Amino acid sequence: MPLFKLFASLCLWLTLATSAYAVEPVYSDFFGKAIRGYDPVAYFIQGKPVKGDNDYTYEWNDATWYFSSKQNQELFTANPDHYAPQYGGYCAWAVSKGYTAKIDPNAWYIHDDKLYLNYSKSVQSTWQQDIPGNIASADQNWPSLLKQ
Repeated sequence: MPLFKLFASLCLWLTLATSAYAVEPVYSDFFGKAIRGYDPVAYFIQGKPVKGDNDYTYEWNDATWYFSSKQNQELFTANPDHYAPQYGGYCAWAVSKGYTAKIDPNAWYIHDDKLYLNYSKSVQSTWQQDIPGNIASADQNWPSLLKQ
């Protein structure tokens, strides 16, 4: 049991320590793939997460975005602010609470024609209990997370 407490304490400390630093404007994996290489346009057009293809990429907001088709790539490049997920693709629930977290591309939701991603399906379920309130909190927190 002491090992579990040590591990839990370490995880909490790492979460708090990383939230004290400015975040990148877009959530990217180790290789710089925005939203883990998933096609942001597919959520709107196909209604599901679709992995992007190395043949269709676009550099925007200090990250590489991947698309499943040339058409989706063109739609994004014409209007990236419309198709890019809110809060740079970080977990919308975490941002509403004042910190950032990675995302699961399968935990997504479109509200008022904006894409929101979450850490997991269970976190998404919690976030969806008060979407307008969580969006208002996240909208207020997001600029300060970028500036830290």
